[in-house]
This record gives sequence, C-alpha cells and structure tokens, in this order.
Amino acid sequence: MKTYTYSEARQKLTALFEIAKNEGKVLITRKDGSVFELKALSRKRSPLEIEGINIKIKREEIIDLLKEVRERKMEKRWVTSKK
Repeated sequence: MKTYTYSEARQKLTALFEIAKNEGKVLITRKDGSVFELKALSRKRSPLEIEGINIKIKREEIIDLLKEVRERKMEKRWVTSKK
C-alpha cells in the first residue's frame, strides 16, 4: 500500500480512487503527521436485485396465467379435501 502526501492526493484524486478500489486502500499524510485512509466501500446488493428480461408478454397475459394457476390450485385443494 502506497502513501501519498496531501498535495499529491489533491493532484491525483481520481487516480487514487481507482487505486483504492483495486488495491483496497490508500494512505494520505498531512504535514502535521496526520494519516488518513482512503478506501472504497463495497455496495451491498440484495439477492433479489436481478436484471429484468424482455419476454414480450402483455400484462393481461400474465394476469390470465396467474388466474389459471390459482384456479388449478383451488381445484386441487377441493379434490384432496373431498377424499
């Protein structure tokens, strides 16, 4: 991990962002001896966050399919409850 002075960091800030992203972190020192750490934060993604797909199906068709599936489930429950 490399350490940069405050002046260097100001001049190369965009590059330091990339270095921190790729290497984990970058240290920046000030004239008074203070040391700061620049590091990229990882974005937590939801497991439900997925890309959509274009299936070219109309809203009405989806609703009809859902109704059909629900009707089948209800018929199945009715048949098994009669036994």
